[in-house]
Amino acid sequence: MIPSAAATASAPVPGQSIVNPDGTTNRIWLSSYVKGVAHDIDINKYQSLTEYFDECINKFRDRPGFVSIGTEMINSRLDRLVKEFAGYLQSKGIKQGDRVAIMLPNTFQYPVALFAVLRIGAVVVNVNPLYTARELNHQLKDSGAETIIVMETFAKTLQDAQAGTQIKNIVLTQIGDLLADGFFNPKGWALNFILRKVQKMVPAYSLPTAIWMREALKQGAQVKVKPVVVKPDDLAFLQYTGGTTGVAKGAMLTHRNVLTNCQQALAFAEGQLTGETETVVTLIPMYHIFSLTVNGLIFMALGGRNILIANPRDTKRVMMILKNEKFSGITGVNTLFASFLEDPAFRKLDFSKLKLSIAGGMALQRNVAERWKQVTGNAVVEGYGLTECSPIVTQAPVDISKPGPIFTGNIGVPVPSTEVRMRREDGSWADIGEPGELCVRGPQVMKGYWQRPEATAEVLDKDGWLATGDIGIIDDMGFCKIVDRKKDMILVSGFNVYPNEIEDVIAMHPDVKEVAAVGVADDAAGERVKVIIVPRNPGLTKESIIEHCRKNLTGYKIPRIVEFRTEELPKSPVGKILRRELRDKK
Repeated sequence: MIPSAAATASAPVPGQSIVNPDGTTNRIWLSSYVKGVAHDIDINKYQSLTEYFDECINKFRDRPGFVSIGTEMINSRLDRLVKEFAGYLQSKGIKQGDRVAIMLPNTFQYPVALFAVLRIGAVVVNVNPLYTARELNHQLKDSGAETIIVMETFAKTLQDAQAGTQIKNIVLTQIGDLLADGFFNPKGWALNFILRKVQKMVPAYSLPTAIWMREALKQGAQVKVKPVVVKPDDLAFLQYTGGTTGVAKGAMLTHRNVLTNCQQALAFAEGQLTGETETVVTLIPMYHIFSLTVNGLIFMALGGRNILIANPRDTKRVMMILKNEKFSGITGVNTLFASFLEDPAFRKLDFSKLKLSIAGGMALQRNVAERWKQVTGNAVVEGYGLTECSPIVTQAPVDISKPGPIFTGNIGVPVPSTEVRMRREDGSWADIGEPGELCVRGPQVMKGYWQRPEATAEVLDKDGWLATGDIGIIDDMGFCKIVDRKKDMILVSGFNVYPNEIEDVIAMHPDVKEVAAVGVADDAAGERVKVIIVPRNPGLTKESIIEHCRKNLTGYKIPRIVEFRTEELPKSPVGKILRRELRDKK
């Protein structure tokens, strides 16, 4: 699947306003929608995510919904396990509005726990399994969660993090536990044994009050789930921000927020995906909002078969999983796509059914987009979103029947029922073609940050506009482009320098594997550009990089400091390069 030809929009008309005379938004992007895509959605179509889940399950009951470690889970089995686990949770006194933490990688246990928590009207608190005890302690205390479902691999972290939290109920599970029902589960037994005894991946821990998930399911099977009335504006998730810009905060996402975002994306996919034979590869952990919404929820409405990848950084293992698959969709981030392209086994995969490659989470680099198209025959579709928006804000219009550009550098157009404007430093709205802070308004925008009214007021105004912290531009066809993060912007002698541009240029150098650009203090210029590079060729020199930049960048943008590293750059769990860590270490 490829961006439509409209993605190569003409230059904006100077001074054209994004605001109509009556104060409404000039939705210039609607003319760039693919024919048949609705301009707006029905935000009242569903009352709750459980209603959505039931509709999807009943429509595709006999199809495999998820695949994990070579085993398929039929939707009817998922439905049964969800109700059993929901029954167990209710039997423990967990009620509507209570927060339940889920600390699981991409395994069968995740969708079972997710939809069980939502079914009883409780609030999902997604937790990164790779958190340290300090980070986990903060999130548990901040959310007030009293229950947690955790993979045994991370049980020691939970033990070390419990002090000062309200955790009372702990459900433990091992990675192979749900590969089969009942006592006879040889594949699961073998996998659990290898992780525990051979690979030594389970540190010693003590959680005496914990119950195994398999036992919890047995108990729940004896309990009839009590119906709960969930309203669209009830909380569904406390989705904590990545923490790449400071202390993680819980974005309050309602059932309506997430449901409307699913509908917005499905409207854009109208007529593009058949819903009959779709298989999607889920590389990003489902505790991340991008993967949760796009892979976990949207493809469910299409009857999709979701291949869960527990560790996407184990490229060799991922290639083994995919070598016998004919997948039609794959979602990931730029760094994951780049690492796959480095593996010769990736080129041998069967891409004959691939229709949709989606990059999110960070900027897509031109050289990655070009190499991806060359290897797979499929162009990467780029979009834009953030936790606070459930997450999708913009997406490239797609039309699989027409060829289009391999790389546009933009993030598409606002999805249905969504408004986007750029705000100047003085608070006024920027004209079309003028850079400013990207602001968004729509039904997918969060209620606010959990128990942080001041932080909420900093980003969400009285009219419902969310300030994203990203600097963007919108052209006269409605296509948006992210210039950079406000906090990542480098100020050189009064000129704004955006790291994404520097990184994109340097990444085109054939001897560069990874690159990050940061600002460093300079007495004369205020700041100078520094780049940290992981070379593909150990013979790469600073002079070669500077010469490459001179050919592609204005003088003040050229790096003054070039640092080479042999180890990979620091990244978040989903693959974002952490510029903040690099700045702190400079």
